[in-house]
Amino acid sequence: MLNAGNAAATEYPDQHRIVRDGHANSRLEAERQRIAKLKNDATPPAECGWLIPSAPGRGGFVTFMPASMQLNAKGKWEKQPSGYAGRHAVRAADVFDQMIAAAERAKKGWPLTPGQIAIGRRYRDLTEWRAAGAIKCSSIDGRVAGSGERDFMDAYLSAGRELDGMRRRIGIGVAMQVRRVRPSQRGKSEAVPIHDSVLVEMVCISQKHLADVLKAHGWSTKGQHRIALREALCAALDRMIGYRPEKSS
Repeated sequence: MLNAGNAAATEYPDQHRIVRDGHANSRLEAERQRIAKLKNDATPPAECGWLIPSAPGRGGFVTFMPASMQLNAKGKWEKQPSGYAGRHAVRAADVFDQMIAAAERAKKGWPLTPGQIAIGRRYRDLTEWRAAGAIKCSSIDGRVAGSGERDFMDAYLSAGRELDGMRRRIGIGVAMQVRRVRPSQRGKSEAVPIHDSVLVEMVCISQKHLADVLKAHGWSTKGQHRIALREALCAALDRMIGYRPEKSS
């Protein structure tokens, strides 16, 4: 003989499934909304046109208008927009874009100069190009070679010499000296020095934020530490460009 609970389940065999389906429907709707937002965030704005697809795997991106040097009506060279059909292009956002966006949200000036950002990206592009086996026909191949007449190996060696020069100019200095900061101010007892070369590698190559660099070396991420590390990064990038600090008299 069935008890009351079993009898109810026998008489209405689908009632428990219906309750579960209600929860499932709410989860499905939440997932649909999440995916829709993901696709919307990954869709380039209207000024980019419809040829650039929505690609969530692309991650964060930045839109820009391609430009090239062209002769104007007066016969002088000037920078003019050259986007296809007047449309903007898209590129993946890097750590420098994220720094700029954070500064603009806080209504502050850029943390790095355009020249420092450019040399940081140049260093990253050259490093990745050589690490990938210097793939022929890549976009950087032409920028390094500068002429179709130059041999590919010349371009490869030229990139290596440029990288070696940048690394020599970075030097062997230390961005954050442990002995110059009191233990109570460092954050953790296991804090270790942060070398300039490691700082540049982590930011430019590994795309780490300054707070990530501090954490990886056992430092607290308080404001004064981030400021000191940013100043050290700016100085290292300036040396990579070729700037030399003025000696105090």
